[in-house]
Amino acid sequence: MMRFLAISALLLLAACNSAIYTRDGVTDGDTFYLAPQALVNDDPVLQSWVAYSLMKSTCQLQLGGENPARNSDYGCEFTARQHLVEAWEEQRAEHPDASDPYLDALLDVREAGYLDEYTVRYFGRDSWQVPAEVQVDDFRRWQRAYLANHRPETHIVGSWNYQAL
Repeated sequence: MMRFLAISALLLLAACNSAIYTRDGVTDGDTFYLAPQALVNDDPVLQSWVAYSLMKSTCQLQLGGENPARNSDYGCEFTARQHLVEAWEEQRAEHPDASDPYLDALLDVREAGYLDEYTVRYFGRDSWQVPAEVQVDDFRRWQRAYLANHRPETHIVGSWNYQAL
């Protein structure tokens, strides 16, 4: 897994243009570039977010369009969160002392069977097509008991840019 991430990162970095475009404080573009720190820092939390960043950006690129960086889709966010939790599980297995309150809480959400609902509740948009089986009301009852004062997090380890023509 780590070798795949490193090779992917090297390929993305090789094509990197130094100019980054922003609009409304968000980087725009049609190409995702992994941050250099992802290659040299083995921190379990960082590497979990690298997995999230790569999965989400790949999905956004598959959706296509003029500016993939702005794509927002239930499937992309949910799949990226799934990969984040799986990566965190792998990292904790390799680094038993690793700890992160947010990632630990997200693992609890997944173990309770509410990752879909969590994704919709905290990151959902009106334009999303959400599967009918997502039970947001059930999640809210669970959330009150187990996620009091929870603050969702997203860490993108990289940036979007426009590929040079």
